[in-house]
Amino acid sequence: MHHTISVIVENDFGVLSRVATLFSGRGFNIESLSVAPTNEEGLSRMTIVTSGDAQILEQINKQLNKLIDVLKVLDFSDGSAIERELALIKVAAEDDARAEVLRVVDIFRAKIIDVTPKSYTIEATGNPIKIDAILELLRPLGLKEVVRTGSVAIGRGAKGWNG
Repeated sequence: MHHTISVIVENDFGVLSRVATLFSGRGFNIESLSVAPTNEEGLSRMTIVTSGDAQILEQINKQLNKLIDVLKVLDFSDGSAIERELALIKVAAEDDARAEVLRVVDIFRAKIIDVTPKSYTIEATGNPIKIDAILELLRPLGLKEVVRTGSVAIGRGAKGWNG
């Protein structure tokens, strides 16, 4: 089962390493990891996507809460968050495929951010399922390169780390 965990940490040297070591030392896989400063000076938010059953998730949460630099652990696995991802997608755009690429970009409300005679670079944002879907439609047209940020998540409504 897919789990999205948001961890508020003190922005200190080695915090990312300690969190990654916690996962790897217990045999948990990190599917994606995004880290950036929050609106509070000195704090960062780590958004971690992992998978496993409820028992594994409970163990991860307990272990994260034991780390000194961790201030708050939010489990968004219950759908209580808005989750988004950014993808930069370079696709072949030979003469016969250009119109089809433009149609797919329009359908997914993505943007063409670079054009060369033989390729388009596309910026797509949305939940990970949407990103997977646009990639599936573009794959037959000639994917050249894909860069994904991994998920970021924020609690819906009043659910948050400081409220």
